[in-house]
Amino acid sequence: MKYDIIVVGGGHAGCEAALASARLNNKTLLVTGNINNIADCPCNPSIGGSAKGIVVREIDALGGEMGINADKSLLQIKKLNTRKGPAVWSLRSQIDKVDYTINMIETIKNQENLDIKETFAEHLIIENSTVKGIITREKDEITAKAVILTTGTYLNSNILIGSTKKQEGPHGEKTELHLSKDLKELGFTIQRLKTGTPPRVKKDTIDFTKAKVERGSDVPLQFSFYEKSNFNINKQEDCHLIYTTPQTHKIINENLEKSAMYGGYVEGIGPRYCPSIEDKLVKFKDKERHQLFLEPESKYYDSIYIQGFSSSMPIDVQYKMVHSLPGLENCEILKYAYAIEYDAIDPTQLKRSLETKIIENLFTAGQINGTSGYEEAACQGLIASINANQKIKNKEPLILRRDEAYIGVLIDDLVTKGTEEPYRLLTSRAEYRLLLRDDNADLRLSEYGIEIGLIKDQKELIFKTKKEKIENLLKELEQTITPTKQINEILIESNIKPIQDKVSLHDLLKKPDVTVDKLNYFIKEKYPKEVKEEVEIMIKYEGYIKKQIEDAEKQKEYEDIKLSEEIDYKKVPNLALEAREKLNKIKPTSIGQAMRISGVNPSDISVLMIYLRSKHE
Repeated sequence: MKYDIIVVGGGHAGCEAALASARLNNKTLLVTGNINNIADCPCNPSIGGSAKGIVVREIDALGGEMGINADKSLLQIKKLNTRKGPAVWSLRSQIDKVDYTINMIETIKNQENLDIKETFAEHLIIENSTVKGIITREKDEITAKAVILTTGTYLNSNILIGSTKKQEGPHGEKTELHLSKDLKELGFTIQRLKTGTPPRVKKDTIDFTKAKVERGSDVPLQFSFYEKSNFNINKQEDCHLIYTTPQTHKIINENLEKSAMYGGYVEGIGPRYCPSIEDKLVKFKDKERHQLFLEPESKYYDSIYIQGFSSSMPIDVQYKMVHSLPGLENCEILKYAYAIEYDAIDPTQLKRSLETKIIENLFTAGQINGTSGYEEAACQGLIASINANQKIKNKEPLILRRDEAYIGVLIDDLVTKGTEEPYRLLTSRAEYRLLLRDDNADLRLSEYGIEIGLIKDQKELIFKTKKEKIENLLKELEQTITPTKQINEILIESNIKPIQDKVSLHDLLKKPDVTVDKLNYFIKEKYPKEVKEEVEIMIKYEGYIKKQIEDAEKQKEYEDIKLSEEIDYKKVPNLALEAREKLNKIKPTSIGQAMRISGVNPSDISVLMIYLRSKHE
């Protein structure tokens, strides 16, 4: 069997990779151990969140599937951080885990150019340091021009509960043992990482009167820019907020050595920003309580997820822990928490295209690259697939800059800095976050989607129409109004203070209490809500946005100074020893990337600049 692109793994990265490849007219094969677990959500029943929700919109803006599928599978949706500025606004949804998987499987099965094979890829076929395909568990050889590994937590994984360790995946499935060994033999540095998941409890055994209700948005929201959501916001499921108690903390502290993590049974390093409850107690001893959210998992079964309560404690200890929580004193536990450790590669062994530096045409995406989270995985799967397509068609890769997308921040962080723990995307990681907003992901990225071929037809028309309407509204707001009696009466009726001098609508809109809707009298055309919101942000934050654009342009000057992969930094005179080692390991593609490598100092950058000038003289 021959394919253009093989995608190994059917998680969130694999789904995006397979769909994008097929939609770009490549004969594509998706290899997965269990078809029914495609797009599975083994941990939290949510899509989005701080920074993550913006990534979902970026995926949609490029032509990916996650946002569309999330909108089809909603139980609840809200916008986070609305009391703060638009730089940190982000959508977060509770999804129906069953619907999410069913909808994605249906999408994949109906996609032209895409086959699914239920098996494991046990070995890679390598010739002259180039991947040529895979060998399955049944010893079948399947060839391809490119292979994308999206193995998630199934690479040599172990499930840990207390002192027990089982070599299996999240649902007790077989784990992939041989592929990890192959990668190591090929020269990849393998690291051991850990993540975990909380217990699930039966909904009708919870006393919700002891919890605070957390409702969804009272206005329609959706991730996708291009496909209309039919979700009824009047039928949203509620979440609930509770807190750990002194008794919870007492139980955990008395049994700390019994946890897999603190009992010495875990090899992998866990996520700093999503720690287990026992890890929280150890690292934040001064906190009297920790917040937990009770989240519905599906309308098809009576299961509540205890967000923030992941653990690797033995089952008998977990039983006491759960029943010490308010409202859960008499609850029935449906599934106990566990930790899972798995193999990942050192992401500094990747190019910014997500092609590996060691094996040509081999791409990796998702947790195999050291990330955590569905959204981080999905965006990597999309980019890896786009660049595999570009590579086999002899086109330039899509490399998103840090000022263009959170996806660019994530990939640059991974390949430039590496990670020793599961990487989670945060708004604080983005130095240009006012440019990387939730509202403008399409304006930032859909031109790329059009150019590549994933945004076309109706989607392209929607994008171009929105862009045109934004330009038209901005032009209308250039008009100047004069402080006549009639004008001021109109302004007062709209709850706007009367004006004393001539002023443009553009400048009037900069006032905190003025919105586009309040200026409707002066605006001829009717504009959609998203266009008005976009223009308001552009104008109200104009000075700050301009400053970040200027900063990004200055940095872009360094990004445009290219570095050849052929440079042997050991031979560059006057470089510090650490800088030589780090530069030879990372092989940065530009001075800008070199500047972000830990251990490369400004003096080393000056030496590099002098070296480059000497080579061009």
